[in-house]
Parts: sequence; structure tokens; C-alpha cells
Amino acid sequence: RTTHYLFIVVVAVNSTLLTINAGDYIFYTDWAWTSFVVFSISQSTMLVVGAIYYMLFTGVPGTDTYYATIMTIYTWVAKGAWFALGYPYDYVVVPVWIPSELLLDLAYWATRRNKHAAILIGGVLVGMSLPLFNMINLLLVDDPLEMAFKYPRPTLPPYMTPIEPQVGKFSYSGVALGAGAGAVLCVPIAA
Repeated sequence: RTTHYLFIVVVAVNSTLLTINAGDYIFYTDWAWTSFVVFSISQSTMLVVGAIYYMLFTGVPGTDTYYATIMTIYTWVAKGAWFALGYPYDYVVVPVWIPSELLLDLAYWATRRNKHAAILIGGVLVGMSLPLFNMINLLLVDDPLEMAFKYPRPTLPPYMTPIEPQVGKFSYSGVALGAGAGAVLCVPIAA
């Protein structure tokens, strides 16, 4: 019995690591919308892979929700770590995994523990619901753009570093003036 429970814990940890390593598993406010598509694809795929892997070894409906709860706790710990470093509370948005995993559990239960149906139906449900729940979640953040300029991450790679918008400077460039003049001169010709 002890070996059985230990095995369940090992599978849970491995499944969680799979999901964490599938791209960035946290929505940092400074580039949340940039990473939204990548996050949605990688996380919905790895959630289904990890959860089915975990569920089939235990054979118990409800393990997927437990797995999503572990992921949520990990993220809240990470959010707390960033908050302790002096970043604002909204700097890390905790993704919504639990409702999607509830749907996967429901699919497994409704298909009478048919693993192929659970993977197919549950996978589709997770793939459709995860981006929706997380889009609503990200819409609740006040001003991600302001956050990006005010609190750049020290670990941010150079190509992700926010650049202040150059308002008003574009009109003084020769390329912009030439493009504008060309567009104005071409209108009578085209007409």
C-alpha cells in the first residue's frame, strides 16, 4: 500500500514537471498577451498528457483536478516569491487550470473510464476551455502595458525588453515623409 501511494506521488510530481517545462507556465503581466497563444497550446497539450498519464495509473476520477490543484499551488508560491521581491500583486497572473481539469475528469467519468474517449473528448474540452478561462483571467488585470514599462523583469531576454513608444518622432523621419508624399501623389493617378 505504501509503495502504491509513493508511486502516485511520483507520477504527480512528474506530470507537474511536464507541464511546468512546457513553456512559461505563469502569466507574467509584462508580456502576458504575447505569450497567450504559446501558453494555450503548450499548456492544454501538456495538461492533457500529464493528467491522463496520472489518471490512468491511479484509475480514479478526480485525480486530474488534484493535479491541477498542485499546479495552482506551485504558481501561487511563485507569485508570492515575485511579490516578496517588491513586484506588485498583479505582476504574476495565476493561470486557471482547475475548471479545465474538472471537465477532463468529467469526461473520464462519463465515458465509463474509457481511456481513449477520455483522451479524445477530455482533450478537446481542455483545449477549448483553457484559453477561454485564461483570457477572462488576463482581462481582469488593470494595465499590463504600464506594468511592462514600470517593472521590467531582471530575467527578461533582450528581445522581450519593453521599448517606450516613440510618440511623434516618426513624422520627422525621411522614410515616413517620403511614404506620405508618395501616397498623396499616387491618389490622383489611381483615380
